[in-house]
Amino acid sequence: MKPFQFQQDTWQHLHEGNSGLVNAPTGFGKTYSVFLGALINFINQNPTTYKTKTKSGLQLLWVTPLRALAKDIKRAMQEVIAELGMQWQVGSRNGDTDTNERARQKRHMPEVLIITPESLHLLLATKDYTTTFLNLQIIAVDEWHELIGSKRGVQMELAISRLVGMKRVQSSELRIMSEEETKKSKVKSQRTTSKKTHNSKLLIHNSPLSIWGISATIGNLEQAKEVLLSSLKQLDPNQLSTGIGQPSSQQPPTTANHQHGFIVTANLKKDIEIISVIPDEIEKYPWAGHLGINLAQKAIDIVRANTTTLIFINTRGMSERWYQKILELAPDLAGAIALHHGSIEHELRNWVEEALHTTTLKAVVCTASLDLGVDFRPVETVIQVGSPKGVARFLQRAGRSGHQPGKLSRIYFLPTHTLELVEAAALKQAMNEQLIESREPRMLCFDVLTQYLCTLAIGEGFRPGVVFDEVKSTYCYADMNDDEWQKVLYGIVSGGEALQVYDEYKKVEVEPDGMYRIKNRRIAMRHRLHIGTIVSDSMIRVKYMAGGYLGVIEESFISKLSPGDVFTLAGKNLEFIMIKDMTALARKSNAKKSIIPSWEGGRMPLSSNLGKMLRRKFNEALTNSTDIEIIALKPLFDLQDHLSHVPRENELLIEQIETKDGFHLFVYPFEGRLVHEAMAAILAYRISQITPITFSFAMNDYGFELLSDQPIPVDDTNVYELFSTENLFADIQRSVNSTEMAMRKFREIAVIGGLIFQGYPGEQKKTRHLQASAGLLFKVFSEYDNSNLLLRQAYAEVMDQQMEELRLRNMLERIQQSAIILTYPTQLTPFCFPIKVDSIREDMSSEKLEDRVKKMQARLVK
Repeated sequence: MKPFQFQQDTWQHLHEGNSGLVNAPTGFGKTYSVFLGALINFINQNPTTYKTKTKSGLQLLWVTPLRALAKDIKRAMQEVIAELGMQWQVGSRNGDTDTNERARQKRHMPEVLIITPESLHLLLATKDYTTTFLNLQIIAVDEWHELIGSKRGVQMELAISRLVGMKRVQSSELRIMSEEETKKSKVKSQRTTSKKTHNSKLLIHNSPLSIWGISATIGNLEQAKEVLLSSLKQLDPNQLSTGIGQPSSQQPPTTANHQHGFIVTANLKKDIEIISVIPDEIEKYPWAGHLGINLAQKAIDIVRANTTTLIFINTRGMSERWYQKILELAPDLAGAIALHHGSIEHELRNWVEEALHTTTLKAVVCTASLDLGVDFRPVETVIQVGSPKGVARFLQRAGRSGHQPGKLSRIYFLPTHTLELVEAAALKQAMNEQLIESREPRMLCFDVLTQYLCTLAIGEGFRPGVVFDEVKSTYCYADMNDDEWQKVLYGIVSGGEALQVYDEYKKVEVEPDGMYRIKNRRIAMRHRLHIGTIVSDSMIRVKYMAGGYLGVIEESFISKLSPGDVFTLAGKNLEFIMIKDMTALARKSNAKKSIIPSWEGGRMPLSSNLGKMLRRKFNEALTNSTDIEIIALKPLFDLQDHLSHVPRENELLIEQIETKDGFHLFVYPFEGRLVHEAMAAILAYRISQITPITFSFAMNDYGFELLSDQPIPVDDTNVYELFSTENLFADIQRSVNSTEMAMRKFREIAVIGGLIFQGYPGEQKKTRHLQASAGLLFKVFSEYDNSNLLLRQAYAEVMDQQMEELRLRNMLERIQQSAIILTYPTQLTPFCFPIKVDSIREDMSSEKLEDRVKKMQARLVK
């Protein structure tokens, strides 16, 4: 089979020692573009011995964001190596790697190491890590589009900066040693032969380090490359800092490549077929979550018609419910269908992945746990239940089927309420126009930097001047100033302004020669246990009373259960017995009804790109649209237009409705749940400045509701002023309890930054204890050290991520250029109905909610 041009281009760049980013559709061999390039380089360097050469040291470091990817990539690599008759070893290192394998790697590092960002930082915390990477020639970062924009991406930036800096210093030292030995050899001619031999060995390591990202398409591909390769602009070793602050030379930085890397794009089109599952009856008053389960039979029909199907569900809780529903409707599929999500025990997930490879399973109900490039070639089709809320995520999931060059990827869109069919039409249009979301890189994450410096201090220690230059070379910390750097150092050495009287925060010691090291074994052990940036609610493992483990559930959920309660995990109904040693003990239950666990982070907000396309699709709602989804929804749009209005792309619809519950104000910006939550709070605050009034809020991805017991003073005279960008930042601060939100955010930052210890394995601290500790530190910093970097970061993250301040500002600017349509319907409309249902959802069980909604629908239809 002939290689694709993009693969050949990547091999050529690797041969020339260049760095870059490979961008190609799913299933076209992005992995081989870098991996085979590494093999070709090795063969070129060892033309006569490449088949027999063993123990060549680590040549290729392959970073992957998911442990589940490692096994599949390892298998593919080993097949190629065996075919070429080479002796390369492929190892993997992550949280599942046992101690014996780690010990073997320490003695003889494999030529290829597949590793997660967290495990890479753990390697940097070992005493002799510089020798581990002595022969390293290529760093490959797989699925870079998933890492960028997260703190794990920042971890990668820092690790790369260290490896690039270390490689440069090694090259400089080897060059100096080589020159010295050449001089000596002229004086001591009798040792010439041996010196030449030694010389040649030294120069083998003097090759430049190539860094390659492997990425699916994202909207900011050029920026993604810049973030990954930023450290290649590091200063030359001769220009490194001698002190703590500025470099010793004011000469401009030199780069490793003549360009700042290359983007190698595959000019290949992946054919994707999107099929919307149209309900037999279009509900004119839709509500979220209800329709999907009712369409389960249609999903079963698709499963039966294909060899293997992946059924993607957006949340773990709903995936459990879907699995149960499918088995209830099609009991003959028992044994042929499985469940896969991140809270299921590792061994069970492994079994599912293997069964997919061997086509033992007809279907797998899964979450984002199977989103990324696992090469499941037998998968024929994919079903997406509910909106994926983003174009890139939908493309990624579609690519799980037909995962081979030239194969058609087929994905079914199964709505969870009828209005979601508009999102299906919007997704098709966005994919045709390649309107892919960007992933904005994180900036100035001082919690990650603090953790990283302690990691280096555990290993071989670090010199602040050298590491300052390396850290400044990254994209994330390019704007960090000397004062901020000094504060980070002061924090890890002395505890900072507020904590300097407590010895437990004095982690790093400064040696007489200026080296920074952690010498306390207890501090070092505690730090190693919590290297990483993924912070969530404490997890409790679930185990049969007599038998194996099933998975994990968040402490906040399990703590609400009483003995005898029945809950669902891994597709099984379980009776809760007790908690013992941070493990929930359970037994099988035959109960028909059970409590579905909820995991944090379940609800993904609508992306700005999909929101934009959604607004555009409403232009076609009452015209002669060719989209089958828009045509099917015509009865709903006709009713909406009759009762109120269907907003066009350049309009903002506001509905004011009075019911027995009170006075409702419904607003439809179509900007996603997070933006709507913030806007609801700001609007409520601004209205309260006109007249004293209190509100309750509700929102979904399409709009939000303000509800009051008195008329809401919004009309033509003040509506544009209420949606103004003027004083936006101040109004955000006043409208929401930003201090409380920052305190909650601070817990995550404090854990990553090492201010709070989460506990030893099996003895994790309860979340409420962590929050109490974080709250105490937050108050101490606020009172005694209000310029603290981690405190500042907490407020910044609330604005950027929870409030999405930039997107909020852009929305308000768009509204100022739009027509605001005020309507006064006499009853609830098809657009506001799902928001109204969401507002009563929290207080009711799913059965009671369904009864209540049916009564509401019946009244409205009359």
